Amino acid sequence: MMFRLQLIIAVATLIAFLYVGSKVKKRVIELKYALVWFFVAILFLVIDIFPGTLEYLSDLMGIELPINMLMLFGFGFILLILYTFTIVITNQDRRIKRLIQETALLNYRLEEIEGALKKENIKVKKIKTRTADEGPEHKVKLVKEKKEVSETLEEEE
Repeated sequence: MMFRLQLIIAVATLIAFLYVGSKVKKRVIELKYALVWFFVAILFLVIDIFPGTLEYLSDLMGIELPINMLMLFGFGFILLILYTFTIVITNQDRRIKRLIQETALLNYRLEEIEGALKKENIKVKKIKTRTADEGPEHKVKLVKEKKEVSETLEEEE
């Protein structure tokens, strides 16, 4: 391999390594997902600095051409990424289902509390608000009519 090409590959790999590192630092990418990219960058540097490594590995595995060995590494890397994404998606799906169930239970309890407050002649007024990360949400504001809210809550306990 020509020295100029080796130098270009080394510089490009280091830039990519630093770029991924900056994204981890800014918390755009989590470290556990960036580790795969760091591993690939280190592997590229090793192959770039020691070009005989790829030939040695291809001979060791019985692969005739080193470029075929590189293609095998690329295919393995893609499979590793797909497997990682499958695990992440599965875990997120479980979390979303749990959050949906918890939200449904909280809504049910809120409706029960609103019903109990209406029986005690306490009006419930819903106000639309926005949070920083989410869409509109309803917050309940209790308005006193006949009894103090604190007295009502103490009686229920």
